[in-house]
This record gives sequence, C-alpha cells and structure tokens, in this order.
Amino acid sequence: MQAKKRMANLEGLRCIAMLMVVVLHFLGKGGLLSDFSDGRLTAFGVTGWLLEGFCIVAVNLYMLLTGYFLCESDFRPGRLFQIMIQLWTYSIGVGLLAAALGLTGDTPVDTYYLLTLLFPVSMKHYWFLTAYVYLLLFTPFLCKGVRAMTKAQHGSAILILLCFFSLGKSVLPIHFEMDGNGYDCIWYLTMFLIAAYIRRFGLPVLDKKRKGVLLYVVCCLLVSLLSVGIRVVTARTGRFSLSQNMFIHYNNLLTMLAAVGLFSVFLKSKGEGKIWQLMSKISPYCLGVYLLHENIGVRYAWQKWFFVDQIHSVPRLVLTVILAAVTVFAVGVCVEAVRVLVMRGILAGLSGLSVWRKLMQKVQIWDESFRVEK
Repeated sequence: MQAKKRMANLEGLRCIAMLMVVVLHFLGKGGLLSDFSDGRLTAFGVTGWLLEGFCIVAVNLYMLLTGYFLCESDFRPGRLFQIMIQLWTYSIGVGLLAAALGLTGDTPVDTYYLLTLLFPVSMKHYWFLTAYVYLLLFTPFLCKGVRAMTKAQHGSAILILLCFFSLGKSVLPIHFEMDGNGYDCIWYLTMFLIAAYIRRFGLPVLDKKRKGVLLYVVCCLLVSLLSVGIRVVTARTGRFSLSQNMFIHYNNLLTMLAAVGLFSVFLKSKGEGKIWQLMSKISPYCLGVYLLHENIGVRYAWQKWFFVDQIHSVPRLVLTVILAAVTVFAVGVCVEAVRVLVMRGILAGLSGLSVWRKLMQKVQIWDESFRVEK
C-alpha cells in the first residue's frame, strides 16, 4: 500500500514538472524574460525571472523520476520501442501538419526541417528525448553497476561527477568547452545516479518535508535573484555577457539542489485524495505534452496564440502564464490519450497476424505495449 501511495506522489510530481516545462518554454521562447538592458530593475522583469527560477527545476525533476524508477527495473527493449514509436508519431505527424497548415511561423520548412522530423534522435529534435534514449540504451549496465556499488562508492561517484560537470561552472562566470549546460546524456546520467542513491539509501539530511521545501525555495530564489543581478551588472558594465544564463543551466548546483529538495518533499507526501488519483491517471500522458508543444513546427509559434506580445503588466503576465500552461498541458494530454487509443486499435488489428505477434513477443512489448498504468 505504501508503494502505491509513493507512486501517486511521484506521478503527481510528474504532472507538476510538465506544467513547469510549459511555463519555461512560454517565458523563454515568448521573450518574456527581461535582459534589463537599461540597467534598471522593473517589477515586470523581476516577476518573469521569479517564475523562471521556481520552474527551472522541471527537467531535473524528470531526470530524478527516471532514475528513481529505472534503477530498480529490468531493461526491456519494449520500452525503447514504445518511445521511438511515440517520438516518430509526434515528430513526423505534428511537424508535417504544422507545415501544411502554415503554423511554423518564422521556422523555415526546408531540408533541415524534414531531416529533423525523420531523425528526431540524431538531429536532437527533442534534446531531452535524445538524452533519454541514449541513457536507456545503457540502463542494463547502469542498473547492474548501481546495485553492485556500496553506499560509499555510490556517493563518491556522484561527487566526482558533480565536481566535473556542475561545481566549477556554478561558481565561475566562464564557459567550459566540455560543458553541455545540462542538455546532454552526461547530466542525465548524473541525475540518474542521484535518484538511484536516494532510492537505495535515502536522504537523511532531508528527513523532514520542511527541509526539502526550504531547500527548494532558497535555491530557486537565489537562481532568480542571481540571474537578475548578473544581467543588471552586464547592462551597466558590459562584463559577464557570456555568463548571463549560468544560473538557469540544468547542471548548475543551485538548480540541482532545488530539484532534489522538491523531489524529497513529494517523496514524503502521503498522496491521498482525489487530486492525487486524477494526477496519477493523467501522468502517463505527460510526455505527449512535451512532444506536442516542442515540435519544431510549433516550437516558436504557439506562444503567439496567447498574445504574448501584448503582455506588459505583472497581473497579465501571471494570469497568461497560468492560462497558457494549463491549456497547453490539457491539450497535450488529450492528444496523447487519443494517440494511445489509436495505437491500441492498430495493435488489436495486428494481433491476428502470427508473424507480428511473434515479433512483438520477442521484443517483450506485446503484453504491455501502449498500456496506461491505473
């Protein structure tokens, strides 16, 4: 029973993380994050960065969820098969539809566009899925390695990775050539190991929910204020122009700690009530939200559908951000639910073909393909 409660908690966190992802894309690609080019602070500009700072944990939360669940599971080729089918469905389907309807905006429909639709992993159509697919290919080795490590070995491995890929870039306003800013498989691997450590050994330093809340709030506030501060300094002095985004990189130490804090809060929540049940039912469709609104065909266009150019006040900024996040999330969930139903129908139609059935059984997906957990 406890496992089910915890699962409900984390599935709820998955929904919240996806809402945060939509907020980040609305703010960033909608041009709502002020650069304070005149060197002066404004309520509108600071509010935008506060929203950014408190949502920047979204991607790291998804990475933590992946590591927490996958570290104790066996590798199944069927999982990779399902991801690739889902990825191609959105990449090609939404991309071609957007081009046909003229929704691509300033994005040119050329050879590069078509190649991105056809080869979404290699072309980094969705960078998160590219990193996830590469990580998934190595999970058989990762999981066995994690299970074989002692607590000290596991902790040491995490510390070494953080020193190489997080600590230095978090305190020095310079760009390291090997730094992928957290948009790569290496950082996904780091977060995977952190989540696996939490599952295996717990996190005594965050034994109380209030400690996790405090860590999340403090780190997010620092991310917001430091992001504003470095932009004001750049505007007034012309220095640090290449380091203005260092605090909102996914592999920044503050961003990572904030995600761990919020993750620990949900891990200790009871997860009881109708709202948790609803989020548990919705969460399997959350990835579709990302694949829909981040498709190259609409990536820089959907923000305009919410009249982003007309947002000039704090109340309107907050209300529009909420409206956009909820709307995009709801539409994405509905589209993914329809896709799942269609795929079930296709598989049911193919179930009578013995050759297809044998193939699917070999890759271990026949009994669970496109099944939504209750």
